[in-house]
Amino acid sequence: MLDPALAATALAFVVGGVLLGTVSGLTPGLHANNMALLLASVAPAVPGPPRLVGAALLATGVVHTFLDVVPALALGVPDPAMAASALPGHRLVLEGRGREALRLSALGSGLAVLLAVPLAIPVTRAMVTAYPTLRAHLPLVLGGVALVLVLTERDPFRMLVGAGSFLASGALGWLTLDIDPAAPLAVGGVLTPLFAGLFGAPVLVDALGGSGVPPQGDTTVATGPKAVARLGAVGALAGAVVGYVPGVSSAVAATVALLAVGGSGARGFIVTTSGVNTANSVFALFALVALGSPRTGVLVALEEAKTPLNLPLLLAAAGLAAVAGFCLVPVLGDRYLERLRDTDYTRLSAAVLVGLAAVSFVFAGVLGVGIFLVAAGLGLVPARLGARRSHLMGVLMGPLIVGA
Repeated sequence: MLDPALAATALAFVVGGVLLGTVSGLTPGLHANNMALLLASVAPAVPGPPRLVGAALLATGVVHTFLDVVPALALGVPDPAMAASALPGHRLVLEGRGREALRLSALGSGLAVLLAVPLAIPVTRAMVTAYPTLRAHLPLVLGGVALVLVLTERDPFRMLVGAGSFLASGALGWLTLDIDPAAPLAVGGVLTPLFAGLFGAPVLVDALGGSGVPPQGDTTVATGPKAVARLGAVGALAGAVVGYVPGVSSAVAATVALLAVGGSGARGFIVTTSGVNTANSVFALFALVALGSPRTGVLVALEEAKTPLNLPLLLAAAGLAAVAGFCLVPVLGDRYLERLRDTDYTRLSAAVLVGLAAVSFVFAGVLGVGIFLVAAGLGLVPARLGARRSHLMGVLMGPLIVGA
């Protein structure tokens, strides 16, 4: 950092990563892992020191975790009559509080990064000691998480739906995850059609008859600063779980964490989930350094690109990217919501569905399209019957429970 030329070059690479993360985060259906795999395939050809290429990759991933909330809130908003089964963020959009939701997400992600950096060292030391035991008992840990999700549903019928959704998605994962499909993209895989079908398509299907984004109110955040800080801390700690425990997603960790602290409605879920998602970028980096185990697509890309793990440089890149992401969410998110008010929402939802099918083909070929359609049918079940969508993470947790 004392060399002006080197500092300027490093900053340029980080800015490049921020721009890529902005594009990927605002693109419907493009998951951070998909973007990471694309970047990994071209990273060796990027001119410049490998450590700076790694910094750009990490910056891309961090900014993506901030901005992916924008299309998540703006797309897939259902008809108001279906508000009870809508995602927490969509419920706020239907109430005209989408701009508030954007700021809650930015606060959750920003606070999580601030807390994750100082917490990462003691948590990593603890996990280095505990990891062998955790790994040996991983089926019990994941089974316990799944059981908590099922038992905390609101009534026996929803518990049954949750358990059935977990088992069915687990069976789908067991049948498909080991497949190496012939696809146009060499770095593809079946995770793309699985997640696009289970979690992306059902939301868009519900929105096909919707009236779109209603007029949005002001930017006032109704949740108090102390509550936001508490939820951000919960998100940061839950992000540590996601960073170290295979198979546990941000939504699952956020759900269990909120159950532990009493829950805070749609606003609390947005703050906590955003915090988990972004804090995971920091904790997973330390997990890779300490345990040699990449837990995110971005870190898999770092390994495949053979970039050196220069921790101070990578943390600086993550910090700069977090500042950029925090500022970009409200600026770009407000415009995103406003633009969609004048859009034919049925055509838009249908177009994004076709886009998800196309992305599934690019990453997993014709088989990927078939997997996408099956996963989409299964993904419609939980919310339609009143259960949480997070049970569908059985697609990863189930095979790990059986095969660990």
